Amino acid sequence: MSGANTFKFVMLPPQTDVTREWGRKLGEAMPEVRVVIAEDQETAESEIVDAEAAFGRLPKELLAKTSRLRWLQAPQAAPAAGYYYPELIEHSLTVTNFREIFNDHISTHIMAFVLALARGLHVYIPQQLRRQWKKDRENTGVVHLPEATALIVGVGGIGAETARLAAAFGMTVLATDVRRSLPPPGVAELHKPEALDELLPRADFVILTVPHTPATEGFMHRARFQRMKPSAFFINIGRGMTTKLDDLVAALHAGEIAGAALDVFEQEPLPPEHPLWTMPNVLITPHMAGWGPYLDDRRYQIMIDNCRAFLGNKPLRNVVDKGSWF
Repeated sequence: MSGANTFKFVMLPPQTDVTREWGRKLGEAMPEVRVVIAEDQETAESEIVDAEAAFGRLPKELLAKTSRLRWLQAPQAAPAAGYYYPELIEHSLTVTNFREIFNDHISTHIMAFVLALARGLHVYIPQQLRRQWKKDRENTGVVHLPEATALIVGVGGIGAETARLAAAFGMTVLATDVRRSLPPPGVAELHKPEALDELLPRADFVILTVPHTPATEGFMHRARFQRMKPSAFFINIGRGMTTKLDDLVAALHAGEIAGAALDVFEQEPLPPEHPLWTMPNVLITPHMAGWGPYLDDRRYQIMIDNCRAFLGNKPLRNVVDKGSWF
């Protein structure tokens, strides 16, 4: 990448107390990096001109002003739609992101959903609120996990850790992934994304961990819900734009699937009048599956690791395929 003895690294606005602290720490830890914390657009426009590296969101009007930029550190694991625009995709600079920092937190959240649905908590929690003591026969209303199959759509870091945990509960794990060629631990079968339609009827839990990309936008639609077992559950903790919520609601109303657990939605916040809020077989969390300790420490570590790699002309962590957005 750089190979120089020093380089200029611009932290683009808006700033927070956290990003300012990252800039301060980075400047102290690596004096050979000239860190510029741009507090406003005017500063960003003047400082980006001769910068070799930057952190944050880089609008196309700023990109047009660059002359030496070779590396951009994205501020998220999967930035929102619009971050990767045609001019950025076509530019020669390398983009890196913050993937891998949520693996443990989100995989735990997924398994919390799996266990809750398997044990009927989506039924019993509403009953608790109604002070209602009611139960089915002892051999109904639960999913026996050692006889259950999970289909994980996307086995990057989060999906791979989820596969390991699911296998520890005795589940058979099927997976699709666009990049992996070998199954990670816990995955019994690894397939390309094109096999999704054939795999859906085999799964008791369909778990989406994929990012929002041109290929995944709206790819979970009514026809795919209809391919699932009527007894199967759908879980999405990837990105809300991958799933057509109207189609999910229709599938739930029609009994085409047994239930759903969602942390991400097409529209966020989910509007209070949305039917998913009151459906008896749906669990909802407000896009917080990644919540947990050490996240900012992990973000900073990726950033400083990449600064060291950039300085030493070494491979960067978490390089993005810009055309695919991840």
